[in-house]
Amino acid sequence: MAVISTNKDTEALTMTFVAEFGAPVKRVWQVWADPRQLERWWGPPTWPATFTEHEFTEGGRSAYFMTGPEGEKAAGWWRITSLDAPNRLEFEDGFADDDGNPVSAMPSTTSAITLEAIDSGTRMTSVTTFATLADLQKLSEMGMEEGMRSAMAQIDTLLAED
Repeated sequence: MAVISTNKDTEALTMTFVAEFGAPVKRVWQVWADPRQLERWWGPPTWPATFTEHEFTEGGRSAYFMTGPEGEKAAGWWRITSLDAPNRLEFEDGFADDDGNPVSAMPSTTSAITLEAIDSGTRMTSVTTFATLADLQKLSEMGMEEGMRSAMAQIDTLLAED
């Protein structure tokens, strides 16, 4: 079923995605925990992700890059700030240079992912918080909402392989 709703709240400086999947919470948790599964959906279909580092522990770091249709690369990083397996994950997310260092000229965000059991499987709620309205607007203009929607839509295919 994938994404069932999105909400951009300019007052709260958040972007929320709610998705539902026909798989148990523990299985959906794996699409976050396993870097090989994560890279199959984290980037939109035309910008697939490659995770070069994924230390899935509180305080851990992840490094990745997405490759565009013309071979261009956009690097990013995560710092995992909280883990409560298999129900909650919080992390900071930002852009990186070619060496994996944070790019301060680009906005970073914080994300809270919550997985909860529902009758049909799992509801995943992703709340991304921005530091400023300008950051929210900049990332929106870069296609964040469409990118996340199309990225999350790939999770169903991954789960169907089980």
